[in-house]
Amino acid sequence: MKQVYALCFILSIAIQSLAQTSPSVAKYDLKKKRLLIQACSIYLFNANQGAIDADSSVVLACKAYKLPVSLAYDEGFNDGSYLIGNDLIDKGNIDSAKKLLAKSKEENRIKLLLQLGNFYLFKPGTKPEDLQNAQVYIKEAVDVSNKIKIKKWQHQSLLLLGKYYFQAGNLAESKKNFLQVINECRKTDDKIGLADAVDGYATLLSNLDPEKEKRLQEAVSLYASLGLEEKRIESYMKITTIYFWTGRIDEAKKRLHQNLADLRKINFTHQQFAETTIVYIDLYQQNMKSAMYYALKSVKRMEAEKDYTLGDIFYMRLGDVYNFIGHNEEALELYRKSIEIGQQTLDTGTWYKSFYGAVAALSLKGKNKEAIAYINSLTAEYPPKTIFDKMSVAYIKANCYEAIKDNLQAEKYFNETDYYARQLNNRETFREIVHQYTMMSLFYININKVQKAKFYTDKIFALFKINNATYNSEAFQRLLYKTDSINGNYKSSLAHFQNFKKISDSLHGNTKNKQIEELKIAYQTKNKEQKIALLNDQSKLQESALQKSKLLNNLAIGCLILLLITISLLYNRYRLKQRNHAKLELKEREINQKNLNLRHLLDEKEWLLKEIHHRVKNNLQTVISLLNSQSAYLDNDMALSAIKNSQHRIHSMSLIHQKLYNSDNIATINMPNYIKELVEYLKESFSLAQRIRFEIKVAPLELDVAQAVPLGLILNEAITNSIKYAFPNDRTGMIYVTLEAIAENRYLLTISDNGIGAETDFTDTKANSFGMSLIKGLSDDLEAKFTMENNNGTILKIEFSQEFPINQKRQMI
Repeated sequence: MKQVYALCFILSIAIQSLAQTSPSVAKYDLKKKRLLIQACSIYLFNANQGAIDADSSVVLACKAYKLPVSLAYDEGFNDGSYLIGNDLIDKGNIDSAKKLLAKSKEENRIKLLLQLGNFYLFKPGTKPEDLQNAQVYIKEAVDVSNKIKIKKWQHQSLLLLGKYYFQAGNLAESKKNFLQVINECRKTDDKIGLADAVDGYATLLSNLDPEKEKRLQEAVSLYASLGLEEKRIESYMKITTIYFWTGRIDEAKKRLHQNLADLRKINFTHQQFAETTIVYIDLYQQNMKSAMYYALKSVKRMEAEKDYTLGDIFYMRLGDVYNFIGHNEEALELYRKSIEIGQQTLDTGTWYKSFYGAVAALSLKGKNKEAIAYINSLTAEYPPKTIFDKMSVAYIKANCYEAIKDNLQAEKYFNETDYYARQLNNRETFREIVHQYTMMSLFYININKVQKAKFYTDKIFALFKINNATYNSEAFQRLLYKTDSINGNYKSSLAHFQNFKKISDSLHGNTKNKQIEELKIAYQTKNKEQKIALLNDQSKLQESALQKSKLLNNLAIGCLILLLITISLLYNRYRLKQRNHAKLELKEREINQKNLNLRHLLDEKEWLLKEIHHRVKNNLQTVISLLNSQSAYLDNDMALSAIKNSQHRIHSMSLIHQKLYNSDNIATINMPNYIKELVEYLKESFSLAQRIRFEIKVAPLELDVAQAVPLGLILNEAITNSIKYAFPNDRTGMIYVTLEAIAENRYLLTISDNGIGAETDFTDTKANSFGMSLIKGLSDDLEAKFTMENNNGTILKIEFSQEFPINQKRQMI
């Protein structure tokens, strides 16, 4: 029966969500709808911490509030009046829009071109073909606007072209287009055009670029002077985001409070995005009274408007507050609400974070085994998609295993946490990674692995330096006082212990809990008052509802019969699925065991290969040493030269095996590093000082050892020949080494000098004929095309194909 009730509940929610449009959105004019999209998308982009791009955030915001995506990008040419082709593009009927374009002229044609350019340019996760289509339409808009010579359309076309160049990676050309519009608007005193151009340019800049804040401040001033309050607030929010991610937390919080005041003045009721961000900051600063106030306020606002589209966000944040102050049961209930809403409505990425909070709530209640089972069941059904989610899942598993004293499993998942954390290098994930490293350091202190604890503590301070930011929490102060105590720095340890107690007391003190309970009671009382008012309204509607009850009863009976038939079919399918699932589980266990055995064999093989490379390198070094010892007993210059040449050849091979041994990749050689080290060795061996200089240009290339060894020998021979014969009588000169791609998997190695030149006839027997024969023979081994010519010096070219690397083969298996 529970399954029946659940099915009915989900159907009712789905029907309501399709049938209803939030009155709170319908009441807004075009300006406020655009502000809503921006406020929501800015929050979603920041809350997902780099996991989705800005365009995807806009799409999510528009889906959440059932608004067309074009509203976010067509502000310069859509004032709410009829816009040619707008309805077609909003419905995704692009072919019809293109047919309409063929019939349109002048301004109508420009409007359609700009809309089509917008459509392709701001698609989430833009593909190369989308960028190409956008370029075609935008450049035609520029051409048409220049022909009709209307400044508005010239500027709109150039601004969109600037956005295109930004997405295409041509930042210089993007800046050029924006600055052209900005300068022209300044000359003509076009304040609206100037404000839009400055705001559009600033929006594309990085939050770490000082010019961004400066430009946005100018936009804020311009919009304020023009009385465009919604646009002023939007630019103001973008500056607040800069303060938040650059570590100016107190200033960001002040601006968020000001933002709330500004939104109230223009009767913009969707203030919960600013409120929930304040909650996040208050939690970070341990200001629990304020955090509770704004978390309750955002939930209250959502429940009052009956708009649960993004309810997972606000229930999750209130759950965070309850979890933080030790009210884990209430927190768990709120997290479950958030997960339920997130799974049934729009996936903003937030409900997965609620899952972390739910696990933490279970763990804090001492139900760690239940928490682990919950993790495993949910991740089996909903595997983490992003690096951040994978890191977080590993971290909460580690915490649960640490709590049940299974240190082996805890360390395993802490190592996994570190693996994923090292792949996240953006400012948005700084606090989470620092907190996780803090807990890892405390774990290693607790199990008496002091060096490991120091390793992760050093990582924390390195992150402070890289991000030019700091972090403080109860756990961090506990780590500092324990670390100082271990190091014998008792004075500093005592100071950190006092800070730790201060934070702990502020979080768990009786006065603080009393204030929080008062807020909870006030919230619950208000909810009860609202329910009483709702019941009174419902009683007035009962009479009309009774008249419809007969019709609804008949409809319900029909639906029930249909539902029973559906349930019978579903139950039958469920039983079949259970039997098949049992068989699949057995097969999966067998496959997993085989995979584990194969992994052990692979690890052993890789270790043996590295050991072989190490021993080969040592043996080659021994041969070099033996040749060196032998040369001490020779006084024949040709014999000494032969031994020296042999040493160079052996070193070129030894260097490859040394790199394979020291590298994590035991299959391929990084050619840029190898060639540079080989050249440096030859320069030192011949004591060239500054007489002969080298210019090296090597494309990024990884080669299998079977190709790298002959190429290294060819390089050794060619460079040695140039050093010895190209610059007689201590002449100065240059030797050039280039390795470049000339086609897919086809490369050209060129060694040239500006010396006296050499004979290109390979049949001519000379003192160095063995070296040239060796180069030709090695070229044949590589199946390479070998040429040599004189042109103001000797030019030697080896054209070869890249063999299929071993690691690529593995990836395809």
